[in-house]
Amino acid sequence: MTDKDKDDEEGGGARKVIYAAIVANLGIAVAKFVVAAITGSAAMLAEGIHSAVDTGNEFLLLIGERNSAKPADKRHPFGYGKALYFWALLVALSVFSLGGGLSIYHGISALRRPEPLQDPLWNYVVLAVSACFEGYSWNVSRRELNKRRKPGASLWQTVHASKDASVFTVFIEDTAALLGLAIATAGITLGYLFDSPYFDPAASVLIGLLLVGAAFALARETGALLVGEGIGTEATRRVCEILHADPAILSVGKLLSMQLGPDDVLLTAAVQFRRGMRIDEVEAAIERLERAVAAAYPAI
Repeated sequence: MTDKDKDDEEGGGARKVIYAAIVANLGIAVAKFVVAAITGSAAMLAEGIHSAVDTGNEFLLLIGERNSAKPADKRHPFGYGKALYFWALLVALSVFSLGGGLSIYHGISALRRPEPLQDPLWNYVVLAVSACFEGYSWNVSRRELNKRRKPGASLWQTVHASKDASVFTVFIEDTAALLGLAIATAGITLGYLFDSPYFDPAASVLIGLLLVGAAFALARETGALLVGEGIGTEATRRVCEILHADPAILSVGKLLSMQLGPDDVLLTAAVQFRRGMRIDEVEAAIERLERAVAAAYPAI
C-alpha cells in the first residue's frame, strides 16, 4: 500500500465515523424531542438538544474535511489542512454554548418551576434505543482510533496524540452522549421512585455540565493543533537519530515541526554536512535523508 493509499484510507475512515454519527444523532434527536414533549422530561429535552447539536456539529466536521482536502495554492503554499482544526474548534464552541448552555439553562428553569412527570415508559424506550445508536457510533470512532493506537496506550492517550480532529471529536462527543444518557436515566428513575420533580431537571443541569467539560476537552485538543503543535518528543528524537545515522552528516542542530493537517507535517532541520563534500554529494545526501525520514514518518 502506498502512502497516498494509506492517507486515502484514513480519510475515508474519518468520513465513515462522521456519517455514522450523523445517522445516529439525527434519528435520536427527533425521538427525544417527541418523547420530551409527551412526558415533560427536562432531562429528555436536554438530551434532545444534545443530539441536535451533535448532528449539526458533524456537518461542520464534513465542511472541515472538504476544505482541508483542497490542494495548495499561491495564497496557501502549505495547503489547507488546518481548516479541519478550525471547524473542529467551532464544534467545541457549539457544544459549549448550544449543548451545555441550553441544557443548564433549561434545567435551572425547570428546577424553579418543576412539573410532575408523566409515565416514564417512553423515556426508557427512547433512552435504550439511543444507547444502541450512540454505542454503534462510539464503537466506529473507537475502532478508527485503535488503528492509530500505540501498544500500551489508553484510548485517552490515543485521543491526545491523534492529529485527526474528525475522529477524536466524534469520539469525545459520543462518549459524552453515552454518559449523558446514563445521567438522564438516573434522573428520571430517581424522580419516579421518590415521586420528586427535582431529580429530572437536576439531571439536565448535570448533562449541561458534562457537555461543558467535553467542550473544554475538544477546545484543548483542537486549539493546540490549530496554533501549530509539533510531532512530539519521541518522533523528533527518532528523526534526529535518522539524520545522525547518515554518513554525510557531521552534526544535527535544531529540529522544528508543525502539524499542517491530519496527515501533513512540516519539518525543518538544521544540519552540518561533513567538510569537503561536493555540491552533487550534498544534493544526493539530502534526497537520501528525505527518503529515510519519509519512510519512518510518511506525513512529514
